Amino acid sequence: MKNSLIQKYNIPGPRYTSYPTVPYWDNDTFSKEKWIKTFKQSFIESNADEGISLYIHLPFCESLCTFCACHKHITKRHEMEGPYIETVLKEWQLYVDLVDETPVIKEIHLGGGTPTFFSETQLKRLIDGIFVNAKKHPEHEFSFEGHPNNTTKEHLQTLYDLGFTRVSFGVQDYNPKVQEAIHRVQPFKNVQKVHNWAKEIGYTSISHDLVFGLPFQTKENVIYTINKTKELEPDRISFYSYAHVPWVKGVGQRGFNEDDLPKNEEKRELYEIGKELFAEMRYVEIGMDHFALPTDSLYKATQEKTLHRNFMGYTANKTQLMVGLGMSSISDSWYGFAQNVKTVKEYERVVNEGEIPVFRGHILSKEDLIIRKHILNIMCHFSTSWEEYSLQIENVETHIEKLEEMMADGLVSIKGSKLTVPEKARPYVRNICMAFDKKLHKKQPETKLFSMTI
Repeated sequence: MKNSLIQKYNIPGPRYTSYPTVPYWDNDTFSKEKWIKTFKQSFIESNADEGISLYIHLPFCESLCTFCACHKHITKRHEMEGPYIETVLKEWQLYVDLVDETPVIKEIHLGGGTPTFFSETQLKRLIDGIFVNAKKHPEHEFSFEGHPNNTTKEHLQTLYDLGFTRVSFGVQDYNPKVQEAIHRVQPFKNVQKVHNWAKEIGYTSISHDLVFGLPFQTKENVIYTINKTKELEPDRISFYSYAHVPWVKGVGQRGFNEDDLPKNEEKRELYEIGKELFAEMRYVEIGMDHFALPTDSLYKATQEKTLHRNFMGYTANKTQLMVGLGMSSISDSWYGFAQNVKTVKEYERVVNEGEIPVFRGHILSKEDLIIRKHILNIMCHFSTSWEEYSLQIENVETHIEKLEEMMADGLVSIKGSKLTVPEKARPYVRNICMAFDKKLHKKQPETKLFSMTI
């Protein structure tokens, strides 16, 4: 039965880090002026109490990992660090100039690319520069992505001294053949070294990112990788499904043959094995793809129903306003999305001309906001309700009709105006959300846009 369900529902679909999803943004009616208006509105509503989030994209990598779908700039020229940091700080100043109050920052995440491509001196310059015109929220949580091969003890100590308490290390898989295929060779001893440094320094949440469905990966590989991970016992584990999207320009996923990838039931078995092993290790499944120890803030956010999801993935901190700084970064004001230009050269040019470097986006309609809330509830809490007037969906019956087959398969339950996803159906949560995606149903994609859901 399980295998037949996988075959039935393993279709292309969004990961719902936003609604509407990026391919369905209405760029024709979007403008930078409209984005700035929503930014100001959200800042006024949220800054004083909740605070705001910053996502800072640091795009440089010394080599290309062929599993990665992020926007990056491959270079060994470290002299590019300084001008890029300077430009990010100029972009931040452009946003600060739009508001009257001092920004209160609750969350910072340094993503990439490879944030630890940058020296600790440049990273300190970046964070110190941000706080020239901002202050820390009393409950702030700052995090960064560390590459095990180039993260130094100085990186970890410098960022910790600046207020960072969370770090995630990209592990992927410990098998040499898999690592060669994805061009990410890093032995266990490298991960062990940086993990232990972080623990020694005082980081309160250390995460390891693992990936299933990689080329040449077998269940023996996954078991071995998880058993090695058990030796270090990170606070969180992200267990991502490899998204094979070689049709997306510039992602670099041409380093292996598609026949080398585990598919359908074989791929799903890798997840089930991982989930079972994580449970034995006392990890609790959080949302989609994430596992945390009961001592971690992500678990606590789940228990307190405060778990949030945005372009950074799952977070224990909800902020209404997230400003994305840097090349290709996406900002979210709750009422609108905006994405920066996608190349370093263009990004630096626009910012140095005194302009916010947004090139596309979407302003959410009233209907978009309602659907967004329901999809967020399903992704974070595996349930939602349209009983309240403010959450009532026009023609809700059409969405329920799209779920009838999944209800018959035991993957979703609807009683009255409440929807619940049973635990066994969590692998199908993206499919469930798709039933509410009016943009997707109104216009089915004519070309490949999304990775497979399972």
